[in-house]
Amino acid sequence: MVRWNHQKLGKGDDVATKHEKILQYIESLPVGDKISVRQVAKEMNVSEGTAYRAIKEAENRKLVNTIERVGTIRIEQKKKENIERLTFAEVVNIVDGQVLGGRNGLHKTLTKFVIGAMQMEDMMRYTDPGSLLIVGNRLKVHGNAIRAGAAVLITGGFDASDEVKKLADEVELPIISTSYDTFTVATMINRAIYDQLIEKDILLVEDIIVPISQTATLDSGDHVSDFHARNKTTSHGAFPVTSGSGRLVGIVTAKDVIGMDGEVPIERVMTPKPISAGMKMSVASAAHRMIWEGIDLMPVVSTGDKLEGVISRQDVLKALQVAQRQPHQGDTFEDLVRSQMEEDAEAESTLLFTVTPRMTNPLGSLSHGALTIMLSEAADQFLKKRKRGESVIESMSVYFMKHVQLGSQVRIRPELLDMSRHFAKMEFTVYSGEAIVGKAMMMLQVFER
Repeated sequence: MVRWNHQKLGKGDDVATKHEKILQYIESLPVGDKISVRQVAKEMNVSEGTAYRAIKEAENRKLVNTIERVGTIRIEQKKKENIERLTFAEVVNIVDGQVLGGRNGLHKTLTKFVIGAMQMEDMMRYTDPGSLLIVGNRLKVHGNAIRAGAAVLITGGFDASDEVKKLADEVELPIISTSYDTFTVATMINRAIYDQLIEKDILLVEDIIVPISQTATLDSGDHVSDFHARNKTTSHGAFPVTSGSGRLVGIVTAKDVIGMDGEVPIERVMTPKPISAGMKMSVASAAHRMIWEGIDLMPVVSTGDKLEGVISRQDVLKALQVAQRQPHQGDTFEDLVRSQMEEDAEAESTLLFTVTPRMTNPLGSLSHGALTIMLSEAADQFLKKRKRGESVIESMSVYFMKHVQLGSQVRIRPELLDMSRHFAKMEFTVYSGEAIVGKAMMMLQVFER
């Protein structure tokens, strides 16, 4: 059933517009609807290849979820603050499960999971609506959990009764079967939630964007006089240029219009096809691009180059500074390595750390990756102490001279070789005891404060 007043796409439409309209169609479908390549191709009058690519993009945006033996389902797009919650559809993928009943409830979000390793009466006290009960072949428990508003994950590859499957379909709560044991399943789900906690900590462009509703823009048909008028009212020194359909076609800055007559068309002075960011790009990546290209304002676009807003150098710098002060809910490998570091009280700007098991390679000595993280942290702290703001590594060469064994204490001593407004060149000497065990050279791009 088609629930969206869409327009059939003909051969005259460009590929980007087709792609964008298909994504809009998918997003308009009710949560829980099942979609297919053939259905989308037929409804939108496009080839199955175009429909397939759009569905894959929708999956990347977490608008749909594809489950083996079930199909592709429209799911609720989770807000960032709730990203640590999983949908039942995601659980099916995590545990390589088979859906026995209640397929229409796969889009729902679980609030917690309960392991059924107790008496049934005790188990039900912990089973609330929205829970996922992980249990073996206890048929009576399956039915009671569904009646309590919880989904059921049956471990060991066991089946559920036809009566319970029918009840699950009626109340739209999934019953899932997996061949894994209970302990493995709980570990897999915990791992998935933990990974999403780490993902939640990563700042994306969509978190700091100034949306199009608050963005001053110019139209491709405007003139230099319109730039000056907009500059006078907003005090902005750069404006994205859009077409009549809202697509980004260029950007114009104050430098571009210096000495230009007011009647000169904007299209003649703008920079066409400007560098832009996507909503899912990390702020760190955007910062690196802005430093490298020397730009202060970056447009943010969606599919088909439609302008969604802008980010400025100030927005990026502020976001990076705030992020470093926030507590992390999920620790990455970098967090674990950095937690071992401390400053040497006897030597300024020198960092100390002890090689722990997580920092070693298969041979039991300090890994290249762990040392690289330490060197990055040493450079960052060195430049911040000199009030040079944020920095991004452009290139780095690391040389191991000796293996550093588990339990060794290591010192990293940085030395500044050269610095300009935008770049810094540094050398590092790595010691274990009194012996030099490594050397490194690093070139960094520096954010001005």
